[in-house]
Amino acid sequence: MTATLSPEVRALLEAPNYAHLATVARDGSPRSVAVWVGLEGDRILIGAGHDSMKARTTRRDPRVAISITDLENPYKTAMILGHVVEQRNDEDGTVMNATARKYTGEPYPWNGPGRRTLVIEPERALYVELPFTHQPD
Repeated sequence: MTATLSPEVRALLEAPNYAHLATVARDGSPRSVAVWVGLEGDRILIGAGHDSMKARTTRRDPRVAISITDLENPYKTAMILGHVVEQRNDEDGTVMNATARKYTGEPYPWNGPGRRTLVIEPERALYVELPFTHQPD
């Protein structure tokens, strides 16, 4: 069942906030990696090399979890459960260039053979905003 992203979750994903993608390794252990994210409707887009850990683990087991935190207010966060429904060819950098520009203002420098986009369909998404002010010592 596909989840519709709330405006709060969508805002976190649309901004240049870093996310963490968790996948399941062959031995059942979790793997987590920091990622840039893009959106296509309610689907989440993440770049990957064909032989990257992200691509390999999700080819075998498409279940994923994503956490994302607002850079300006780390007490705004979302947790998303879903699955990879497609590993789309992105050798020309169409998706990755747009994502890199969102985060760096520049196109992605390593497009080419083997570049993929993981297309993630969210099944559940939870937004949390805690009543704290971020003022570390």
